[in-house]
Amino acid sequence: MSAASHTVVIRGTGSYAPAKVVTNHDLSKTIETSDEWIVTRTGIRERRVAGRHEDPSDMAAEAGRAALKAAGLTPADIDAIIVATMTGDLPFPSTACLVQHKIGARKCTAFDLAAACSGFVYGLEVASSLIRAGVHRHVLLIGAEKLSSILNWQDRTTCVLFGDGAGAVILSRGEGPGARNSIIGIRTGADGEDAGLLYQHAGGSRHPATADSVAHGQHFLRMNGREVFKHAVLVMEKTATELLKEHGYTAADVECVIPHQANRRIIETMAERLEVPLDRFFINLDRYGNTSAASIPIALDEAARAGRLRPGGLVLLVAFGAGLTWGAALLRWPAGA
Repeated sequence: MSAASHTVVIRGTGSYAPAKVVTNHDLSKTIETSDEWIVTRTGIRERRVAGRHEDPSDMAAEAGRAALKAAGLTPADIDAIIVATMTGDLPFPSTACLVQHKIGARKCTAFDLAAACSGFVYGLEVASSLIRAGVHRHVLLIGAEKLSSILNWQDRTTCVLFGDGAGAVILSRGEGPGARNSIIGIRTGADGEDAGLLYQHAGGSRHPATADSVAHGQHFLRMNGREVFKHAVLVMEKTATELLKEHGYTAADVECVIPHQANRRIIETMAERLEVPLDRFFINLDRYGNTSAASIPIALDEAARAGRLRPGGLVLLVAFGAGLTWGAALLRWPAGA
């Protein structure tokens, strides 16, 4: 088998959510909102919030350990760690390097990937390419976020939407003539023209932290929800349809759709546009809210452990996030190593 033809298999999944649960009723005690208002507009009922000293790397390490256990591998087997995040522990070094130390994976490559809510799908493209090229045998890919650290908890248009957590997968090189690709195809894209629809104004090199920037709340996440909704629905449906067509499938062939868990109305609208019954979508945003890059891998792990993914069945992942970025991945579940 040539290096360019290595197959890529999903060998294990894992996830982690902080213990603290913040319900809509909890939020209604501090801001002008209600459970009915939030559920009607988003489908979210509660979210997990990390403790003050619980870092993204801590959550990522827990999810990574769970994925390693599911895969039957040890940290010493891992050749690369990729962490998709927009709320890393530090500007540098990478959160992936911190995870590497925490799980004891001493001899591997480690780096972060920034594509906001699309980060996990982008990470799948990078990780699977490295394996197909023969560069690595086992890659630990993690999506991890502590969005509670960049939210204005007095702004009901944003703070009700997001939560914290981490999800992980182990991608491995398929061995033997019978190995089939778990990753059938991936399609990603971006459009920086609309970067201002979802962003964090201060904290980077353009606007370093100052007393004034903190006083004016410029380190909080900002979003034009109406415009993000419109873009998300259009581009997620288009990207998913193009990816399916490219590989000779239609939406009717997909047994489970795992979308980015941002808003139930986005998911319902996408289901209508794809003409896929909503019961084929795996939805857990009611319990977690939007966990950005952690959203899809947490849902993927839950779906796998709940028996929602039939061996050999087609699974569609689709995401949209700040950048603007988007991506879709078509999987066959699972293809044994």
